[in-house]
Amino acid sequence: MTPPTFKTPVTIVTGFLGSGKTTLLGNLLNQTHDRTLALIVNEFGEVSIDGPLLEVREDGVELHDVHGGLLAYGGEGDAFRRTLRALRERRHTFDHVLIETSGLAVPTAVMVTLEEPEFAADFLLDATLVVVDTPLLLAGAFSPEAGDEAQQSAARVFDAQLEYADVAVLNKIDALSDADLLQAEADVRHRAPRVRFLELAYGAKLDTQLTLGLNLHGSRRGAAHQAPVSGAPDELMQPLHDHSALDGHSHGDLDAHVHSLSTHQHFHEHDPGWQSFRLTSDEAQNLPELVRTVQNVARVFPVLRVKGFVQGEDGGRYAVQAVRSRVETHAAPPKVDAPNELIFIGYHVSRKKVTEALQKALPQRWG
Repeated sequence: MTPPTFKTPVTIVTGFLGSGKTTLLGNLLNQTHDRTLALIVNEFGEVSIDGPLLEVREDGVELHDVHGGLLAYGGEGDAFRRTLRALRERRHTFDHVLIETSGLAVPTAVMVTLEEPEFAADFLLDATLVVVDTPLLLAGAFSPEAGDEAQQSAARVFDAQLEYADVAVLNKIDALSDADLLQAEADVRHRAPRVRFLELAYGAKLDTQLTLGLNLHGSRRGAAHQAPVSGAPDELMQPLHDHSALDGHSHGDLDAHVHSLSTHQHFHEHDPGWQSFRLTSDEAQNLPELVRTVQNVARVFPVLRVKGFVQGEDGGRYAVQAVRSRVETHAAPPKVDAPNELIFIGYHVSRKKVTEALQKALPQRWG
């Protein structure tokens, strides 16, 4: 366990909607047996879907679910700070804190919160990871030259997540060629030259030694003085260059990665165009029909993410995960006993129109 004289390391895991953060984290938690972890999961929506999907071992992992907004956005009494206070009181019972932010969040808000006097004496940022949906990156889904408002806003969020990342994780890469991976690395390095590490997540898995305990932001000793992130000297803000061949990971130098937060305070006010809503149904679902309908909805409306749980006509419980028109279903974890519910996240998306589209295409009632 972490001795009380040491600061507890904190790793922030961010990444745009549907990048695979939850799956990656679930695998990471289950393969980490040398330390006890506390995990905070944040979702942009009124109910939690990602928390129940985390099939983690029962011992050694403490899960805290925070949904309904963006972490660290809000006043003194927000849920994130309350969770940190609770963890601080029991910090001797775990070794490391992992924070999974919403897919629409930029990590700066959490970074600033960790620097507040109330928390800086007990917690220390270990590293910030950004999980990248590599096929979407290569397809130009985050191109700043994209024509519609939704893609332009997505590109802004994605670039901000990259800018404040120490580690960029290329995810969903199993079907990609070496040339694809080199192109993806070049794209990430071009957009965010300060990224320190580039890691490949084959099978949505990462080496814990390349993820936890990186200590990229200073000493863990509580007595050591930590300069505020917002006060980074200019010479420490120079781009880090490294274009070594992809061998599973590539690295820059090993000096502490320092960020300046001063230019991104406005990201603490998330784009109000992003909206989410929950639809439910009391009837068993025909999975192929539901998948086709969700695909069509994503093609017609500015829906970028759909996730939830449904009961199939065969009596089984299934998780539904969609990123744009790419829809997947799989058996839900045994602990899931949620109603038929789907969370839709989009940009200026109409709940009424999406509901009408489901009603028109499916015999089951959704609303």
